[in-house]
Amino acid sequence: MVYNSILETIGKTPLVRLNRIVEHIPATVYAKLEGLNPGLSAKDRIALYMIEHAERTGKLKPGGTVVDATSGNTGFSLAMVCAIKGYRCVLTVTSKISEDKLSSLRAMGAEVVLCPKDAKPNDPESYYRKAQTLAEEIPGAYYINQNYNLDNSTAHYLSTGPEVWEQTEGKITYLIGSASTGGTLCGTGKFLKEQNPDLNIIATDAYGSVLKKYHETGVYDPNEIYSYQMEGVGKNIIPSNFDFGLINEFIKVTDQESAIKARSLATTDGILSGYSSGATLQCLDQIADRLTKDDVVVLIFASHGIKYVSKIFNDQWMRAQGFLEEEESVAIPHAH
Repeated sequence: MVYNSILETIGKTPLVRLNRIVEHIPATVYAKLEGLNPGLSAKDRIALYMIEHAERTGKLKPGGTVVDATSGNTGFSLAMVCAIKGYRCVLTVTSKISEDKLSSLRAMGAEVVLCPKDAKPNDPESYYRKAQTLAEEIPGAYYINQNYNLDNSTAHYLSTGPEVWEQTEGKITYLIGSASTGGTLCGTGKFLKEQNPDLNIIATDAYGSVLKKYHETGVYDPNEIYSYQMEGVGKNIIPSNFDFGLINEFIKVTDQESAIKARSLATTDGILSGYSSGATLQCLDQIADRLTKDDVVVLIFASHGIKYVSKIFNDQWMRAQGFLEEEESVAIPHAH
């Protein structure tokens, strides 16, 4: 099979059975390996769909500029699509972005604007507001606005959902994924629930995020918000791509447990996956007691671990966060 550009290789990612890391769980557990997209995350799907939809509707014209606020993965996918289609790409990111992600965004030709990670959403210095301002200031700019642009979830409704249904032969009973913009989980979940209304959709959330409480009470509580390390999990805003009625439950996981789970996945099942994938595995652990041998669970592993080698796969970083004991590390046999 020969492709005309890297964009034609987006999607149709493998569904892989997990083995050693889920030995204690009676259900059959699969991982949807979105990190095997060419841009190494699920965000390739939305970047291509959102840009092409903007082209079709005349919002983005030849020689235009694509602007968005990103925790890194969407930005990389946007930069990749822009490089191929010849658009300028301007991205705002928070200061907690990993060095790997920052370098890769620039390598793909994006112009990156760093914003303080603890800025409140309405602060002019926050990465959301900064993106909005830049889109207004740059002539011919199109603001992707992934949190509020429903093309985000539509992309997954049209691609990821049908793939999972086909790959599990319709046997899926649980879909678990990280909750961030809501696009991946709700787009995929909407398609799947249309096929099987009894499907359980579990959203993985972070301590420091407002989503779980909002889902349970309808209250946006700023007191829930504080700084945390995970990327691509949780939010301090309520994105429009969340269809809260689709989601059965939000489960919070910690930074430390999620990082350790992602590291374990590499040494047990040979899969190097991102921080949010570790969070999703931890979420699975926290609902393990309700699963049976008849359940078929699909975990969305949204990004590749190569994006986090300077963070969760780096012993020094892990120790600096207090996530590893001094003597713990990735075991390297000493040469004699």
